[in-house]
Parts: sequence; C-alpha cells; structure tokens
Amino acid sequence: MTIGLLKEPDFETRVSLIPETVAALTKKGISVQIEKDAGVKAFWNNDEYEKVKAVIKSRSEVLQSSDIILSIHPPADSEIEKLKSKILIGVYQPLFNQSLMQQWANLGITVFSLDMLPRTTRAQVMDVLSSQANIAGYKAAILAASIYSRYFPMFMTAAGTIAPAKVLILGAGVAGLQAIATARRLGAVIEVFDTRPAVKDEVMSLGAKFIEVEGAADASKAGGYAVEQTEDFMKRQKAKIAESIAKADIVITTAQIHGKKAPILITEEMLNRMRNGSVIIDIAAATGGNTPVTKNNETVTYKGVTIVGNSNLQATMPSDASKMYGKNILNFMNLIITKEGQLSLNWEDDLVKGSCIAHNGELVHDKIKAIES
Repeated sequence: MTIGLLKEPDFETRVSLIPETVAALTKKGISVQIEKDAGVKAFWNNDEYEKVKAVIKSRSEVLQSSDIILSIHPPADSEIEKLKSKILIGVYQPLFNQSLMQQWANLGITVFSLDMLPRTTRAQVMDVLSSQANIAGYKAAILAASIYSRYFPMFMTAAGTIAPAKVLILGAGVAGLQAIATARRLGAVIEVFDTRPAVKDEVMSLGAKFIEVEGAADASKAGGYAVEQTEDFMKRQKAKIAESIAKADIVITTAQIHGKKAPILITEEMLNRMRNGSVIIDIAAATGGNTPVTKNNETVTYKGVTIVGNSNLQATMPSDASKMYGKNILNFMNLIITKEGQLSLNWEDDLVKGSCIAHNGELVHDKIKAIES
C-alpha cells in the first residue's frame, strides 16, 4: 500500500505528516510518497523525509500512484479526476461543502474528514479540532497582547501604576481554555462566557471569572459540539455580554456551532460601547464570525476597535501544529491499516464510520445525507 502526502495551498503552512510520523508508517512496510517541498513551510525539508525512507515525487506522481492521499485542504478541482477510487483524508468541512462531497462521491472517492469524528474519549488521540484549537487559543492571546497598545499585567512603578488588561473570552472550549491560561500567565484579569455550565470549574481553576446565564440548551447529546440556543437565552446572554464588553480591553471569541454559521455574540451596539484601542480576536471568522463586522483573514478597525478575523491561527505555528496534526492522522490511520500495513476499513468502528463522508460512489454520513434530502 502507498500513502501520498500533498503540499498544501500557498496560504497554508502546515503539512499532514512530519518525518517522525512518516517513520512509524515506513516501519510497517508502507510506501510513503511526499510531494516535493510539502513540509518546507513547517520547517521540514525533503532530506529529512528521505532519511525515514519516504520518496520525494512530483505532485502528479503522488496523485496518480498513491492509494491514500493526505491533504489538510481539498485538492484543486482540476485534480479531482486523478483521485478516482482513492482514499482521501483531511479536514474538509463537509457540512459547508456538500456539493464538493457529492462530486467526490460520484467519482468513487472514499472520503474521511476528521472534523466529523465523534468527540468521544477514545477519539481524543485523533481529534484534530482539539489539537489545532489548543494552538489557536494560545496564539489568540499572544496576538492580542502584541496588538494591544497597553500592558497586559499590572505594573507599579515610580512613574505610576498600570492597571491590568481586562480580557473577555467568549467560549470555553479547547481554544477558549488555552486562551484563558495564556492571558492569565500574561497577567490579565479575565471573564468568561460559555453556554455550558459544566465548564465553570475548569474556567475558575485557571483563575478566570465565569459569567453564568441560566437556561442554556442541553448539549450533552451533541457529541461534544456546541448546539444552537433559544432566542430567549441568546437575548439574556447578550445582555450579560454587553455589561462585560463595555469594560473589556481585549475580547477573544471562539463560539462556533458545528456545521452552521457562527452566532453573532457581539452586536454593533456593543462595539460602539468598547473603549478606543480595544482589540477583538475572532477565531470563528471562517464561519461568519462572532461580530457583524468580522472579515475572515482580515484585520478591520471599527470606531477605534481592532478586529482580527482569523480561524487559522494554528498555521502561524506550523512546526508544532503539523506535529500534533500528524500524530492525530497517524492514530486515525491505525484504525484503518493493520499491523502488517494492509488496508482494513472496519465499518463497525464508530470512529471509522463517523468520520467517513463518501464511500462506494455515494454519500454515507447521516448528517450530510440529511442536508441533501
């Protein structure tokens, strides 16, 4: 069996496998082909892949002669014909890209999208959303500190006392918790909103204040993903956020709903109440953002407030992001590849079934089929 690793589009710095994880595959007798310079932006050169017995080839050769193709982002439309009857593994946001998934299914491509993995305890070692969100949360706090025109920590000096920055974090998932921890280490005072009361203890253990809003929808059966809230709850939540945002210097927003547009948590009215020089880092930008003026992959200024829209902050730390992503991929492939290096798709495994989008010429994931119908 042959696994092929593609170089990502120009905007992406990560790579699906680093040499360390390639070595684990070649030791099983699996042939691994790497597109030339695929790892360069993550600071892994071709020689390092060759040292672990990978073969460097052109993109066309990798596409044509590999059984499994690894690509974080979808290959170009012009290359889809070369993927016929192959297995494609990456992070393809299938709930937003239904037509592309159908196109791939029609070509007989077996598609595994790891952003659809059931978020169970067993899946943690291959949870790409969590591993990458951890980095994004850290970088969001660091980026905010670098943009903000004042100190994060309190300083008492002969020239006067500097008050600590007040940070508001919306969403206490993996990204939010890491943002809390990082901002706290930098000396900020932190308040946190989340629709799940269960995260209160985690938030408080990191030294932040948890702002509660009663009446949140039960997310216990959502497989670890956030769920939509009622209009009444959203109204009360926004009232609470409005109180905190008027005092905040930094806001980090991470609120996303799986497969849906990100909720608007910071209204234009709230933005108008923020102090001049405040900063918002919107990690939910790729799905619309948590403010009405967020633009993905852009930094905009609204009445003195700087709003950074970036859902790919993990790509600003490509070495560690690739290392963690690659380990996630390796752990997933251990489910579909035997110890002898042979392909074995076990459809009784909830993780294999739960992450498969297309197989045998049709869409097979229940959530995708529900959208199509």
